[in-house]
Amino acid sequence: MMLNQFLILSAFLFCTGIYGVLARRNGVLVLMSVELMLNAVNINLVAFSAFRASVEGQIFALFVITIAAAEVGVGLAIVLLIYRNSRNSDLDNIDQLKG
Repeated sequence: MMLNQFLILSAFLFCTGIYGVLARRNGVLVLMSVELMLNAVNINLVAFSAFRASVEGQIFALFVITIAAAEVGVGLAIVLLIYRNSRNSDLDNIDQLKG
């Protein structure tokens, strides 16, 4: 497969993730959209790594996967605390967290 095909797929996934972050109100769906964007970055890293016949892109992709796992853990904990306090996970009502 050509590099252009991977780049088009990655751009489509990234744009879909941006749309999900900007248009959704549910906290879990926003986290899923962020994960979609991180997976698009991983596709880019691995595609360029294969194109250049090097391993650095794959190593960076592993780092992105570990950071994404930590981000999901912290983000899901925050969404659960918001749900516990307000009985909905709507991100429009987060202004109550201001100090």
